[in-house]
Amino acid sequence: MATIVQKYGGTSVGDTGRIQNVARRICATHEAGNQVVAVVSAMGDSTDELLRMAHEISTSPPERELDMLLSTGERVSVALLAMAIHELGHEAISLSGSQAGIQTDTVHTKARITGIAGTRLRDTLDSGKIALVAGFQGMSPDEDVTTLGRGGSDTTAVALAAALGADVCEIYTDVDGVYTADPNIVPQARKIDIVSYGEMLEMAATGAEVLMLRSVEYSQKYSVPLHVRSSFTDKPGTLVRKEDEEMEKAVVSAVTHTTEESKLTLLRVPDKPGIAANVFGALAEENVNVDMILQNVSEQGTTDISFTVMQADLPAAQRALDRICDKLGVAYVLGEKMGKVSIVGAGMKSYPGVAARMFKTLAEQGINIEMISTSSIKVSCVIERDRVADAVKALHQEFQLGG
Repeated sequence: MATIVQKYGGTSVGDTGRIQNVARRICATHEAGNQVVAVVSAMGDSTDELLRMAHEISTSPPERELDMLLSTGERVSVALLAMAIHELGHEAISLSGSQAGIQTDTVHTKARITGIAGTRLRDTLDSGKIALVAGFQGMSPDEDVTTLGRGGSDTTAVALAAALGADVCEIYTDVDGVYTADPNIVPQARKIDIVSYGEMLEMAATGAEVLMLRSVEYSQKYSVPLHVRSSFTDKPGTLVRKEDEEMEKAVVSAVTHTTEESKLTLLRVPDKPGIAANVFGALAEENVNVDMILQNVSEQGTTDISFTVMQADLPAAQRALDRICDKLGVAYVLGEKMGKVSIVGAGMKSYPGVAARMFKTLAEQGINIEMISTSSIKVSCVIERDRVADAVKALHQEFQLGG
């Protein structure tokens, strides 16, 4: 008997008809002799609607209360899904994150899972029932409800799969897999059948929204195979697993992008040990994830430091800089809203000149590069936001990634 964890996104449970469709899919998996745990997101845009109401009430809602509010969306979905499964003649039990034993740290709105007490889940499965878990949420050591941030239901599913020793974690969404680029920008983009954990990590980190970064980190750490599939068809999707020799044959596997980058620059910072540690320590205290960092050559004992953060982290980043810059006696400026385009591929480790081809392609399109970041299987460039689509199309064609 296999144990399968399935995750259904907001589009998959967007209305009662879709919830019934998901119920039928879960029941079919259960009838095939599998133990099934299903993790469910909030219906459609209900989380955005809850956020809208919160900000109508308060310009700065307390984060603890925001977590209490936002966690309700998934509870609605999971309870309705349990009812739909009962209508199909199967037993299912719906659980909140805390009831499922999901333990987190104390950081509200961006909590991280610290452990899972899976006794209740295992007892539910051993009794022959289907377990349904509200995604995106858990409980802190203070017994407060916490939420896991954007894409938190993916992380919930992978963490549960790891804790239960599941055979596979199936991520159901409104697309049928991971593509070589965003099909909304590049209609010729091709579905990738198999991708390595490393490639998927870089793709998630650089803008691919099919899987969230933390869920891929978790799956790699615990060797949980992921299968990204459409909840509207039975076609196979994209399998995310350990790298093998076949995967390395693709020099570039995908072009990813984001238009949610903000650039901040600290001006005339004293060029001495400890300054960067103070600055980025202050950002860490505000739970800001810094993406790229660029420090200019020192002139007359001072230097400029530029870095990028996601648009959602900008208010927290500015709070940190307001505090630390006053102490250091320096100023900072908020630059233009930027975008980022990246190429990702395991084969880049063995082929020189890939970055040069990328830079040449962007130059031919008249696209200026503001910042560059690289790893062994990724090259990223910060560029003007309104040129991102042009860059994605040109790079996809340059590396012949079309179907």
